[in-house]
Amino acid sequence: MSNARAARQMLRAHRYGALCTLSQKFNGHPFGSIVPYLVDHDGSLLILISTLAEHTRNILHDPRVSLVTHSQDNPDIQSQGRITVVGEAQPVPDKLQTGKRYLRYFPEAQNLFAMGDFSFYSIVPQTLRFIGGFGKIHWVAADIYLLPSYPLIEQEDDVIAHMNADHRDTLHRYCQQFHQCAALAVEMLGIDCDGFDLRADGRILRFDFAEAVLDAQQARHALATMAQEAQ
Repeated sequence: MSNARAARQMLRAHRYGALCTLSQKFNGHPFGSIVPYLVDHDGSLLILISTLAEHTRNILHDPRVSLVTHSQDNPDIQSQGRITVVGEAQPVPDKLQTGKRYLRYFPEAQNLFAMGDFSFYSIVPQTLRFIGGFGKIHWVAADIYLLPSYPLIEQEDDVIAHMNADHRDTLHRYCQQFHQCAALAVEMLGIDCDGFDLRADGRILRFDFAEAVLDAQQARHALATMAQEAQ
């Protein structure tokens, strides 16, 4: 697996990170805050932030940012996977369309989304520092990390609707096989070229594809293969 794909998979597996902006108030000193994020189809990071927040004021003054997240599976911090995204935060013009996907992952943000002072920004990576574990240290360039458009982006809603309506039992088996989770309530939230996400009893679980999936037909094949493994 390429370092670029491994970096995307690590970012997609997590939902929160430490956002670092350059403080306008304190003459460019790094200012850290915790924010939820959602990795978009191309690999950029979507954040929903208020114009009243200190980090938003900093972004409006200087859009250069970084965001750090890490795996919490291993208590030994030096052995954990972690990643730093270095890039720029750019306003997202279509709040309604972006919100449709974002709110599937963060329904608790509905009230914030409805407020006029909350807007989406896209953190577009310029480079990434990817540490896959002890001694596995890489710089990943944005031109190999970011993805061009692919058909599954437009087909995502149809795939989700089909899986939730006709294959709910398969979703349960995915949880049991790949996460050892016997969930009572399961629904698919999103699917992208690297994998898909399920909400299982309120917890979001990430499932990685063995190979990149670019359209609905390839997605069906990948999902069927995983279903066979979960028999």
